[in-house]
Amino acid sequence: MTEQTAVKPFKEIDFSAFNWRIGTDRYTSEEVQEREKEQIWSKVWQIVGRADELPESGDWKVYSLFDQSYVIVRGRDGVIRGFVNACRHRGNILCAEKKGHSGRFTCPYHLWTYGLDGKLIGVARPDLVGDIDKGAHGLVEVPVDTFAGFIFLNPDKAAKSLAEFLGAEVVERLSAYKLDEMTPVGMDVREELDCNWKVVIDAFSEGYHIIGVHPELLSVIDLEAGNSRHGFFGDHGMAVSPFEVKRTAECSVEEQVEGIRSLPGTFPTVAEVLPRFEELVAGYRDEDGALAFPEGVTVRTLLQQATRETLTGKGLDVSGLSDDQMSDNQGWFLFPNFFMTIRAGEATTIMAYPHPSGDPNKCIWHVTAYMWLPEAVRAQYRAEPIEVTEAGSYPYFLALQQDYEQMPRQQQGLRNKGLDHMSLIHEELSIARFHTVLDRYLAAQAA
Repeated sequence: MTEQTAVKPFKEIDFSAFNWRIGTDRYTSEEVQEREKEQIWSKVWQIVGRADELPESGDWKVYSLFDQSYVIVRGRDGVIRGFVNACRHRGNILCAEKKGHSGRFTCPYHLWTYGLDGKLIGVARPDLVGDIDKGAHGLVEVPVDTFAGFIFLNPDKAAKSLAEFLGAEVVERLSAYKLDEMTPVGMDVREELDCNWKVVIDAFSEGYHIIGVHPELLSVIDLEAGNSRHGFFGDHGMAVSPFEVKRTAECSVEEQVEGIRSLPGTFPTVAEVLPRFEELVAGYRDEDGALAFPEGVTVRTLLQQATRETLTGKGLDVSGLSDDQMSDNQGWFLFPNFFMTIRAGEATTIMAYPHPSGDPNKCIWHVTAYMWLPEAVRAQYRAEPIEVTEAGSYPYFLALQQDYEQMPRQQQGLRNKGLDHMSLIHEELSIARFHTVLDRYLAAQAA
């Protein structure tokens, strides 16, 4: 895949186009949260699950947003649809559980019954009901669509299509990873956090905090100023920094190899490609075991080759991915609340939702680790969803645990009334751009 004009090196960015001063009330104010509810969450496409959560006709799940409730169901025709979770008669909730399976929906109040397509198909005691136009009393449908294996919902019935919202370039670039064929492996966790949902998005939109929060990553992530590339795609964005042993010019080749061997401690799935990586490295050792690479061969290129060959050997088509995508983690952000690090064969997604109570100092995050696996073994390795109810009880992997502990500390600081704004730096470009997009949505209320 060739680089396109939407992706720019850090040094070519026009920094004057973004908001670098962010008011702290954006994280703590109930008034701001209410504006977000009306101007963002009620109007944009948002991820509400995975298509493989609803494999069979009649499988359904409930998505809650503040005090709003929607039911998403796979119909008899295989199409996934979304409806307001309320009976058209007197408004009683239809589905009280979080998920289930049914051939139809029956309101428990007066036993009105709806098909999986939302159509009213029957009422109790028609003699008491009188004449009724069933065609005019189906469930209220809301836009639902799928992309990359994710189910998207938009509460706004007049919304533009999901394809238009994402944009052709986002669709093209992410489709090459085969996300729809990936399976949750090892982690699929939802938990309440004591911070605003935007604190989560901010935290995963920059690498500057690695210095203080994730010192273990400094050996493998290059934080040299200006090395990153950024893609701007409508409301969405992508950032990537070279993923390699730091300061290769100052390390021996053996030290670089050892750096790759240490990667599984932070990125567990790298362990899968290490056997092939070791074989490739061994091919460049002389009879005394000394290691030397010819021109054009580096530890990074060998990691890329090992990754491509390992994934191809498993049956994953990676022909649409570049060598950089074999090694570099791309950080993708889909507005408003989806962050994902992805490279060939694996991805970790982090979604942050406003807390159902409306408290701006709390949110729900949903973290999932995905891998591409052959179809025959996907069910065997699939991670079961976990809903954490006791704070601190779930053991996240090291880097994620460090962020989990850091974010509530930031929220505590943001609540201080004497602090009225945050000041961003250039390395936090993705945060600045996120808030610039947020500004535009919030300003629409006043227009």
